[in-house]
Amino acid sequence: MSVMEALPPTPRVVRIEITARSIAMILAAAAVVWMVYRLWVVAFVIVVALIIAGTLNPLAEWLERKSLSRFHALVVLFTALVVVTAALIFLAVPPLIDQFAAMIEAAPATRLRLIAVLGKYSITTPLAHVVEGAGVAKSLASAEAYLFSYSSQALRVLGYGATTLVLAFYLLADGKRAQGVVYALVPRDYHMRLARIIQNMETIVGGFMRGQLITSAAFGLFTLVLLLVCRVPNALSLAIFAALVDVIPFVGGMIVIIPAVLSALPQGIAVAGVVLLALSVYIEFESRILVPRVYGQYLRLSSTAVVLALLAGGLLMGVLGALLALPIAAGMLMMLEELRVDMPGDDRVDRLQNARHARTEAKYEQMSAGATAPDAGEIARALAADTRDADLAEAARPAPGAGA
Repeated sequence: MSVMEALPPTPRVVRIEITARSIAMILAAAAVVWMVYRLWVVAFVIVVALIIAGTLNPLAEWLERKSLSRFHALVVLFTALVVVTAALIFLAVPPLIDQFAAMIEAAPATRLRLIAVLGKYSITTPLAHVVEGAGVAKSLASAEAYLFSYSSQALRVLGYGATTLVLAFYLLADGKRAQGVVYALVPRDYHMRLARIIQNMETIVGGFMRGQLITSAAFGLFTLVLLLVCRVPNALSLAIFAALVDVIPFVGGMIVIIPAVLSALPQGIAVAGVVLLALSVYIEFESRILVPRVYGQYLRLSSTAVVLALLAGGLLMGVLGALLALPIAAGMLMMLEELRVDMPGDDRVDRLQNARHARTEAKYEQMSAGATAPDAGEIARALAADTRDADLAEAARPAPGAGA
């Protein structure tokens, strides 16, 4: 045995070096997360303002094509938005407040009448004992005090809403300058991808708003027909209220059930039971069938992804997280696709799409040479729109031999 073979093996030393750039990026990411956590209200206002801007921008461009200036188009749109929102609120909220006050006043008589009806049958006698010891009047009085104690919160929400509308107006009115800031911060090699992301985000936001309008209108119409058939008072106000709170996933329908059933109680226990059963069945239908179908179609999300996104948003940020879960989930998946981030287990390669994007990016480099950031953004946006129109035209073109 040689001397070298007799010596013990030299231990292998693995050195991990972190560059100053990596440390700076980690610290910057941590600072951004901390700021978002501390200023989540500001972040929420910005996100909602971007959603409003993305929703109204196609309408503003359509009005501009009808010979209106950008400013006048925005004034028309925001005036219409404020008027419609105020009309819906004033049609729904005052009658509901009056009805709630009337229910509190009539709560003792309603409780006695309900106990008498339930006590007539042996099968419902236990329910009569439950209602008798429930203290309904006291609970309603506590709910009234609870609601009035949050009046300051309502004023704060109105203030945030006004701030959001003003921010959305400025984003739309001075969109080219805001767009120029974004393009100035992003390297030129990524400008076309950024243009496609912004374009797709407008599509996603528009689809989300259309889906929300469909589900809210469907729930409001169903509630209106149900309450009119059952001859429940204030049916229109309750239906408008149902359409408004339907924007809250999962719990929006539950909020409507309570005032609807209480309003139906004067018509009899059978009518109240029908209202309760019908609304419960529709809420189940909406959450399991309608919402996944509608939002999945517009946002290109599967039914499973829709449900999981709503659950995750609700668990992380409550009602606000559930409200924004779907457009955020669709936007994240779209950005992963546009940035060509390879997902684990997915080895698809769309060579035709990659070649088309490469040609578009080469054309953009030629057209944007020497242009300022706002002008470069306009060029990238126009090229992205042309590419999208060409893709849609090719998708709509019948395959060879299809007409034979």
